[in-house]
Amino acid sequence: MGEKVTALDVAERAGVSRSAVSRVFTPGASVSERTAKKVRSAAEALGYRPNVLARSLITGRSRIIGLLVAYLENQFYPEAIERLSHELQKQGYHVLVFMAANSGEEADEVMEELLDYQVDGIIAASVGMSNDLTRRCEAAGIPIVLFNRAQDDDRLSAVTSDNYHGGHKLAEFLVAGGHSRIAHIAGWEGASTQRDREAGFVAGLNAAGQSLCARAVSDFQFEKAKAVARDMFSAADRPDAVFCANDHMAFAVMDVLRFELGLSVPGDVSVVGYDDVTLAAWPSYDLTTVRQPAGQMAQSCVGILMDRLNDPDTKPRRVALDGPLIIRGSARIPKGWTS
Repeated sequence: MGEKVTALDVAERAGVSRSAVSRVFTPGASVSERTAKKVRSAAEALGYRPNVLARSLITGRSRIIGLLVAYLENQFYPEAIERLSHELQKQGYHVLVFMAANSGEEADEVMEELLDYQVDGIIAASVGMSNDLTRRCEAAGIPIVLFNRAQDDDRLSAVTSDNYHGGHKLAEFLVAGGHSRIAHIAGWEGASTQRDREAGFVAGLNAAGQSLCARAVSDFQFEKAKAVARDMFSAADRPDAVFCANDHMAFAVMDVLRFELGLSVPGDVSVVGYDDVTLAAWPSYDLTTVRQPAGQMAQSCVGILMDRLNDPDTKPRRVALDGPLIIRGSARIPKGWTS
């Protein structure tokens, strides 16, 4: 192997200063188009690649954002990670993804490991932050934004959909469809998303003089949702509609209803979900659901993170974005409502 090409080699070939080479390969740095073209042409001819790690030692910025994710089985998260990655790349940052449990000791252990990589900031997607870790990140000047989760901690910024009003919309829709025995299959009860979606849903039912006829918990897990559906809909007084706290569980419930219990969806049971993942629009499910505006959520999340990086004194923000009700064929459509 030949000797490693340096920035000085590029500078000499391009006829510019070494600092000009550095500016060309530093996102956001000021440099003329003519100089940038000369430097990049010289770098390509010599096979030069900038040493990002070395630059981080000089600037104090790694240009890496740590993304902590609880699980990828739910189809919402691969899409969300893709959108977050694209938004961060526009800002000259890259993503380092770590997997962790929703909360507890495992999440703290993974976060400890993530901090060892000298990330500039952290996005926690449906992962809780302990008070101790929040204090440590705050002391180290590492901003944190929660994505699709909120916590009762004023130090933490958070971006979610408007889960409460989303749940309320679904209740209004099912009541308007003439349903009188409406059930709820909850996700993980430690999640703010679950809490707020159910609170809005129950409030919507109560406003119409109704209440839940049945409730079960499936922790946002596919197999648990199937087991719950078998029990809930095998009873003689089974529900005639069910709100599943996310699409992932709704798919499991629909599979059990149609292929194991021989029930018609929506003839016997209306099923609604939350997220509007790509699979929800497939003809095999055709799921009525509330859409989480993943693109807007990613833009808002990255925007908040960049503001905190550029100005550490920027106050934490909480953002809840409205998600529309997407009407498809898995639930009875009330008269006058359009899909």
